Amino acid sequence: MLLVNAANLRAQDAAASPAPTEVSIGYLRAYEPQLALSILDVPPRDEGVAGATVAINDNNTTGKFLGQSFSLDVVEVKFEADVVATFKEMLARGDKFVLTDISAAQLLSIADLARENGVLLFNVGATDDVLREEECRSNVFHTAPTRSMLADGLAQYLVWKQWRKWVLLYGSHERDQLYADAIRRAATRFGATIVEERLYKDTGSARRTDTGVIQVQRQMPVFTQNLPEHDVVIVADESEVFGSYVPYRTWTPRPVAGTAGLIPSSWHPASEQWGGSQIQNRFSKATGRRMLSKDMQAWTAVRILGEAATRTQGNDPEKIEAFIKSDDFSIAAFKGQKVTFRTWNWQLRQPILLGDGRGVVSTSPQEGFLHQFSELDTLGVDRPETKCKLK
Repeated sequence: MLLVNAANLRAQDAAASPAPTEVSIGYLRAYEPQLALSILDVPPRDEGVAGATVAINDNNTTGKFLGQSFSLDVVEVKFEADVVATFKEMLARGDKFVLTDISAAQLLSIADLARENGVLLFNVGATDDVLREEECRSNVFHTAPTRSMLADGLAQYLVWKQWRKWVLLYGSHERDQLYADAIRRAATRFGATIVEERLYKDTGSARRTDTGVIQVQRQMPVFTQNLPEHDVVIVADESEVFGSYVPYRTWTPRPVAGTAGLIPSSWHPASEQWGGSQIQNRFSKATGRRMLSKDMQAWTAVRILGEAATRTQGNDPEKIEAFIKSDDFSIAAFKGQKVTFRTWNWQLRQPILLGDGRGVVSTSPQEGFLHQFSELDTLGVDRPETKCKLK
């Protein structure tokens, strides 16, 4: 009799409990298998998505006590593919919050459509400054840093070290040119001098072959011969054509930085400061590998949505957007301080970590680079400089 009554009570409690509030988060990524100069640098298959998945689990840990349930809807397209039709399918499934790891052109093709449908986009992959400047949107939040933020973070450290004479080696692809532009801007901004620039043209030669490595050992010293007196060589090679071959192969022995050597990024797999070991261990246990920058950028975006859903007690996009854009918003991201969004272009303020293949060398902003509002605004385009007119 007691067992029957207990079963009835449990059934009544279950019927009385409201269904959890569902928060579905889309993840639109452009993916194709990629090559790299070093096999160790080939991106993991789940780069970015793994970070979002860990954050979904973190959100659900809290959400189960608050009647909230978070899920992730991952959709893949090819590089430079038309993403409009795919995005419309996500809209039809009811995705109101979408993380994007796609090119700037792909993101711009859906940004206005997203706004018209009340969808918030979180850019976790594209570092293009144009997305925060001339083509900024009021419904697009950026957890990925800009190239200018990365370049400024690197420049501050080099200037702090009194390494003010730079040589710039840049690739022939558009992404390389944009990174080089960010380095030029940073040099002017922080008082460094680029004493010479050299273009490395992509001729399509073999990358990871024995003969290729032998040729590089002969060619790279010649490519860097007869340079003016300089303190550091900066490489702008996002396309992975020559950059990793520069360290230890220059004609004159000098440190290398940029996309090779000392690399600025939003995260480093060896970062353990400020509680970083906690997220690193949790991520490693869930995925079997270390956390990369794009993983952290995606994790941060999902956690922002989790925090907003908790604080607004629901999944209403308008309320969540209002909270994220309010003065009360901030989030801990294992970087020594809470991070917030810049209200003029919705770029996430964040420290930039400088690291090599083994560990974190330093973190910018550096000591002595002051700002009237936030030292983090010494990284990237500041409010007085912005060209953003939010649409």
